[in-house]
Amino acid sequence: MSEANRAIVYTQFGDASVLREVERDIVEPGPGEVRVRVAVSGVNPTDWKQRTGATATSDVPADGAVPNQDGAGVVDAVGAGVGGLAVGDRVWVMLAAYQRPGSGTAQRYTVVPAERVVALPDGVGFEAGASLGVPALTAHRALTVHEGAPVRLAPGALDGVNVLVAGGAGAVGNAAIQLATWAGASVVTTVSGPEKAALARAAGAGRVVNYTEPDAAAQIRDAFPDGVDVVVEVAAAHNAELNLSVLRPGGTIVVYANDSSGGPLALDVRRHMVLNVRYQFVLLYSVGQDALAHGAAAVNAALTDGGLRFGADAGVPLHLFQLSETAAAHAAVESGAVGKVLIQVDPSVAG
Repeated sequence: MSEANRAIVYTQFGDASVLREVERDIVEPGPGEVRVRVAVSGVNPTDWKQRTGATATSDVPADGAVPNQDGAGVVDAVGAGVGGLAVGDRVWVMLAAYQRPGSGTAQRYTVVPAERVVALPDGVGFEAGASLGVPALTAHRALTVHEGAPVRLAPGALDGVNVLVAGGAGAVGNAAIQLATWAGASVVTTVSGPEKAALARAAGAGRVVNYTEPDAAAQIRDAFPDGVDVVVEVAAAHNAELNLSVLRPGGTIVVYANDSSGGPLALDVRRHMVLNVRYQFVLLYSVGQDALAHGAAAVNAALTDGGLRFGADAGVPLHLFQLSETAAAHAAVESGAVGKVLIQVDPSVAG
């Protein structure tokens, strides 16, 4: 097969078997657009959910959709009116396929709006760059929506804030632990067992609690006698009672997902009123460009400071696949792989 623009596409919704490798035309960027030669593509739960049709808002286009929102590579061409980016720049990409089904990062060349392309700091590799996007920006948003929160994290921005991260071994949970710690917060996280506890500690959590233990709330309260200010929540329904039992008055529960076993979220109105609880739901696609820009800037600053790291020693084991193995990469994420699943799209990209 020619190396022109190798891509993975699907022409119908379904399991990972609908993904196939094809050759597509190389598209020229229009005004305000950037073409990126992708070195590494990141896979997130949102990608397989879109592929199955579970979260789709439109039909699959006739020429197929290219999966994956996140990636990293090198700017290959810029359209008219694009400033701040030049051919050869090392970059990371966010929300590549949002409302652009042909622009996913599981292809050698992708064209995306310039505002979705961010310079990759010196010394940060493409694997780390492709691991940012959805997890890191979701974590940043979750840490900047409580009352009195900064719009952008920085060292000291969360001084005095007690943060509880549910599911600290997950990709968003790991990013939330690292970013909150970098910004000065005190962090406790919950996990389900010793292996995940080790990953959460590697991420920098001050204390790790097994949420399956009957005294989990007491352990959290022991770490935070005055209560939790912010909960970064991955399983809203399942953890509703635990959160309410440890939250301080005026605290915020930030929900970015709901465990499939959790069911509907039921709230005791009176108990929440007494504590003046705030629920904030987060979906990256609709947070707005300002929030994305603040998040990207903060993430780059944390990367430069060493406050955001990737790899097993940072609690994020990397699982690498080739482009031809994209179906297996999607299946790994769908089956709950712990760590970050990445696809090496074009290893020849210098960076």
